[in-house]
Order: sequence, then structure tokens, then C-alpha cells
Amino acid sequence: MAAVLAAVALPGFTPLAAQPGDGQLLTGVFPGTVRPGYVYLPPGFDPTRRYPVVYLLHGLPGDPAEYIDGTQLVEFADAEIGAERLRPFIAVIPAAGADARYDGEWAGPWETALVRRIVPWVDDHLPTIAAPAGRIIAGLSAGGYGAVNTALRHPTVFGIAESWSGYFAPLLDGPFVHAGASTLAANNPTLLVRAEATTLRHDRMRFFVSTGPYHSHWFRPASTIAFANELSSLGLRVRLMQYPSVKGEWRAQLDAGLAWALAG
Repeated sequence: MAAVLAAVALPGFTPLAAQPGDGQLLTGVFPGTVRPGYVYLPPGFDPTRRYPVVYLLHGLPGDPAEYIDGTQLVEFADAEIGAERLRPFIAVIPAAGADARYDGEWAGPWETALVRRIVPWVDDHLPTIAAPAGRIIAGLSAGGYGAVNTALRHPTVFGIAESWSGYFAPLLDGPFVHAGASTLAANNPTLLVRAEATTLRHDRMRFFVSTGPYHSHWFRPASTIAFANELSSLGLRVRLMQYPSVKGEWRAQLDAGLAWALAG
């Protein structure tokens, strides 16, 4: 593992305990954030090869560990990459908020940190495909809102956006507590896709949106279905998936979303 760390020069990150497969999991604090996050390196990681990067945004309140402990990202990725069903990829899992109690949005300072500091830092220190075609942004719940909103606001950075049980209009919390109408409109994915449809079609941005019953008392599955229909009506490429059962819902959405974006 030390040889891998030296080869990629990933400052401030250290390996966690041995993982069950051949992939590697590192932990540290990304620039512009204050809480530890994770980097996943695939089995057979080769510093001379270029990899797509999946940026995973956690739910809020929440913690990046939900991808490690809750959705078993490492086990799934190791198995699927090993079986050649997924292309090898790097996963970047940063943290928003000063602590796990942050009940806001992946917007404002956290969007800025992601786009202006974390993405360039990752491209500088890891062998990435440093172009929209090589960057996927995805998230659970509030992370799903953040992923789609960030991608729409930065179409020259991300080429695929995925929302897993997310929502598609800003909530009046976090950086939006005192926001005016123009700021809210500029962070409303439903309005953004309408305004930017021509550019998004030209850039071939792709979307994966999924929904299930776990969040249905907050965010109705109908809103995800409506957003998918909006994307389709605008001629944008979208995959919609619905899950009828709570059991394993988020794990199923992550698995399907990564398989759709990174099919081997």
C-alpha cells in the first residue's frame, strides 16, 4: 500500500484497515472541507492508467461513512470490477458541514469546495480522466439534490449526474435560509434543465434518477418521476428506476446507478 500512496502522492490521506477485496480505501480531509472523507482505489490500481471518477455526496444530516457501512460500496465495487462488469473507477467521498449534524444542502460553500478545490485536487494527485466524460456525480437524498444541482450549474465539469431518492428544488435551509428568489432559481434543477437544455443536449450530459419508499413521507416518488419526464421531454438522456421495497433500497440504487454509468 505504501507504494501506491507514494505513486499517487495523495497528501493527508492514509489507508484504512485491510479491505475484504483487492480495492483500497483511504481516509483524510479534502481541501475546502473540515471532516474526513474517503477515496476508493480499484483492484489492480495502476498509477499509469487513467480512471473515471465517481463523486459521491452523502445525505444530510449525514456522513461519508454511509457509503462504506451503509451501501457497502467497496465490497460491491471490488466484486463487480473483478468480474469485469464495471470499468475500474476511483470514488471520491467528501463531507459537507462542520459535523454530522449539519442539516443543510450540498450548495453554497460546499458546492464551491467540491468544484473549485476538490475536483482540481483529485485531478492533480490521482490518474483521472480529467474531463466531463470521466466525471460522475451522484448522491443519496440531499446528496442527490446536490449532485444534480451541481452538475447542472457546472456542465463543463461533470458529464453524468445521478440522484438516488433525491429532490429537485432547493429547500430553505443551509445556505438558502435567507436566499432571495434569484439565488433559489439559480439552484433549482427543474428550472435549470429548462434553461440549459440546448447546452446539455450538445454536451451529451446523462442522468440517472431513482426513487423508493424510504423517503416518501418527505419527498414523494412522483417528484423524481416528474423530473425524469421533464428531462425526457427536453430531449435529454435519462434513466429512471423505481424501487417498491424499503429493504436495501439505497444499496440497490447505488448498485444500479454505478452499473448504468460504468458498465464494463
